[in-house]
Formats: sequence, C-alpha cells, structure tokens
Amino acid sequence: MNSEQQYIDLYNEASDMLKRHAADALNAVRDRAFADFKAQGFPTRKVERYKYTDIPALFAPDYGLNLNRLEIPVNPYDTFKCDVPNLSTSLYFVVNDSFYNKMLPQAGLPEGVIVDSLGHVATQKPGLIAEYYARIADTREDAVTALNTMFAQDGLFVYVPKHVKIDRAIQVINILRADVDLMVNRRVLIVMEQGAEAKFLFCDHAADNRKFLSTQVIEAYVAENASLELNCLEETHLKNTRLSNVYIEQQANSRVNHNVITLHNGVTRNRLDLVLKGEGAECHCNGCVVADKEQHVDNNTLIDHQAPHCTSNELYKYVLDDNAVGAFAGRVLVRQEAQKTISQETNQNLCATKTAHMYTQPMLEIYADDVKCAHGSTVGQLNDAAMFYMQQRGISKKEAKLLLEFAFINEVIDKMELEPLRDRLHHLVEKRFRGELDKCEGCDLCK
Repeated sequence: MNSEQQYIDLYNEASDMLKRHAADALNAVRDRAFADFKAQGFPTRKVERYKYTDIPALFAPDYGLNLNRLEIPVNPYDTFKCDVPNLSTSLYFVVNDSFYNKMLPQAGLPEGVIVDSLGHVATQKPGLIAEYYARIADTREDAVTALNTMFAQDGLFVYVPKHVKIDRAIQVINILRADVDLMVNRRVLIVMEQGAEAKFLFCDHAADNRKFLSTQVIEAYVAENASLELNCLEETHLKNTRLSNVYIEQQANSRVNHNVITLHNGVTRNRLDLVLKGEGAECHCNGCVVADKEQHVDNNTLIDHQAPHCTSNELYKYVLDDNAVGAFAGRVLVRQEAQKTISQETNQNLCATKTAHMYTQPMLEIYADDVKCAHGSTVGQLNDAAMFYMQQRGISKKEAKLLLEFAFINEVIDKMELEPLRDRLHHLVEKRFRGELDKCEGCDLCK
C-alpha cells in the first residue's frame, strides 16, 4: 500500500473522530482538503518545488497519530527552561500540536489581543476563524498543506487589533513529546489588523528520543501599515523530520521580517509563500542553516509582487559539513502591474567537506518593465589563504575553520531586529560549530 492510500484510508476511518475533537470552523475546510489531497497525492521529485526532497519517503514510515487528543502528562513551564536570556517575552507552549492552556504567562497583553488555542477561539468566535483559516494556505496547490488541514485539530491563534503595538515579543516553544514514533500536524494563524505591530519567536524542540514527523502550516495576514517580525528556530535532533509551510499576505505599506534558522535537525523542508498585495509593502526574508552528519535542509521560497512600489530582500546562507545536503530554490515573481519593484535575492553557501552537497536555484520571473531586480548564488569552500594566514599566527586549524564559518553565517543573524535574540543566536551558532548543541540548554526533559 502506498503512503497516500494509507492516509486516505486513515482519514475515511477517523473522519468522525477528527470532527468530534475539532470546532466547526476548522471542520468546514477539512473535507475540501481531503478531496484536494486525494486528487494530488504526495508530490514526487518531478514536481518543480519538491525536486530536492523525497516527500513520499518521509511519510512512508508508520507513525502514530493522537486523533483522540490524549493528554500529554507534562507541565512545560516547570520542566522546559529554553527561554532566551535577557529577552523579555510572553512565553507560550504548544505540546505536539495542541496549545498548552493550563498555565499562561503572567504578563498581560494589550487590550483586545488574543493569544489562544485555535480550537478554543473557533468555538467562541467562529466567524473570525472562518474569515481567515485556510484562505491563503491553498490546499489545491500543496499536498502537504492539504494533509495538514485534513488532520489538524488545534493550534495557535494570534489576533492583534488595529493600531495595537505589542512591545513584549511573543515566544512560542513547540515541544515534540511521545513514547512512540509520532506524527503531529500543527497549525498557526496570525492576524495583524491595520497598523498593528508584533514580534514572534517560534522555537522547535524534541524532548524524547523518538522519530517525529511534524507538519506545520503558518498563515499570517498583515494588514495596511502593520508590522510583523517572525523568527523560526529549529533545534531538534537527527530523528526529526520537519515540514513547515509559511504563507504570508501583505497589504499596503506593511512590513514583514521573516527569519528561519536551522541549527539541529534530521530532515527539514521549509516552504515560504509571501504575497505583496498592497502598494508600498516591504519584506525581508533571511535564512541561516548549519548542517553536518547526514542532515538535509531544503528551503523553497516564492515572493509574489502583485502591487507597485514594493520591496523584497532575501538572503539565505548555508554551512554544510560531513555528508550534509542543502537546497535552496527561491523564486521572485514580479507581475505586470508591479511597476517600481525593488528586489534582491542572494544565496551563499559554504561546503566544508568534499562530501557535502548544495543545490541552489535562484529565479527571477519579471513581467513589469520598470523594476530594479537582481539575484545571485555562490557555492564555495573555506578560503585556503585565510586558513593559512590564521594558522601562521598561532590559531589552530580547527579554530581557524570555526572562526571563518562563524563570520560567514553572522551576516544573516545580524539582520534580526531583536538584539537579545541576535546575541543568543551568536552564542548558539558558536556552540553548534563546536559540536556542543546536542540538547536544549537547561531542559529537564532532555536529561
């Protein structure tokens, strides 16, 4: 039996159970997503946006699914201490794919702001969820998004009203916890009304030495003059497979800063679809990857310029060691009506060994005639002259290699707006290069 048929049969058998444990506002799109998944099946490498990752193979193993919403016996506030030092955040947890609401941060949020379980809000304010949920995460265009929508029963919902600024960053720690190999399907819905401002830090951690397959779909709506900073950090382990699809829609004069950092993983596939729908919108999309052993990291991005006078900047950097495999495919689409577009796309990669592999595919597709657009990519190895120079001055070969790699990756980290987060990431990246980042610092669950 192929993997698509397994999930089709499972959905048919568990459909009533899935709907019983989820609100009507979430169930409204479930059957449509199921039909879209049946029509597509898992994408093969012949599909352009999936050519560098074997998706059917990732879903072939037998994973458990918590369809009955059994409670995970853990209080993450007591046992998980992976907060970022000196960064004052409102700290929330998602355990597997469920929002942890038994204990919440003491610090209050501005009036009207909602940070809550997606399922709970769907029962209390179904109209609000129905207006946004699964609207830009198109299940007809992506089978992973369709499968996530089929099985998702809960997640995180964030709503920031008009002209409200959240000074304290919202930190969400996603914890994978199970006694068996487990698949989780996590949902995040962020709605930023006109003039709203917020910063987010999502941290992915695996607390048990099991095989995990996590699918995640993030939808973010950024209204006129709103500002969103979205930072996503992965520190899991070699048995973890992560498929994350991020969909962002920007209106006029909005600003988005999206940063994705992969420091420890097994197989990771990140997709970003960002649409600039309003005039004067601006986005900055950055990626940082450090991989070794047999790790695989694939970033696939689409920035769609649909309105004039918009700006996009994209910078992704990889450092690959041992037998690691990296892939970057970035497409910038400038539509005919998007005159006066400014866009820069850069992918730079460092292969520290001859057995590391990097696939890079920057793309520009331009239908407007008054634009300033550029793209480029490089793949190289450590500079022999620089290595020799440093060794001549008493620096060991190992330390010289680390310093050059660290300097190479820092350009991405320095683009992050939260200064304490930048400082913390400088520390984590150095530990990663030294081989010291094998478990979450200060976490009782990992001991």
